[in-house]
Amino acid sequence: MITLRPCASALSRRDRGEPDPIEAALICEAAGAHGITAHLRERPPAHQDRDIIQLRQAVKVRLNLEMANTPEIVDIALRLKPDVVCMVPERRAELTTEGGLDVAANRRPWRTPAGR
Repeated sequence: MITLRPCASALSRRDRGEPDPIEAALICEAAGAHGITAHLRERPPAHQDRDIIQLRQAVKVRLNLEMANTPEIVDIALRLKPDVVCMVPERRAELTTEGGLDVAANRRPWRTPAGR
């Protein structure tokens, strides 16, 4: 799996629309990548909804969506139907995911997305 997070980080710091995450994914795919990991979260650096939709349409390899557990993002994932989903905890102020995911101790927030 190749992650597009560096691409998302660079894109969020620029307003010129580059680097193009779709182009980056297609280059990785052409070079032999077995999968692409994209990040859909509430806070930057993350890919925009439109990037994720275009990415799903463009790549032929497995798409792994690393995502936050919010109703809006779960709805996007359900429409998108990625091959793999990795749900991560997040707080808007953090720059990177800062801690683990203790599902056993916090089952309630995870029941709804898991059931959908």
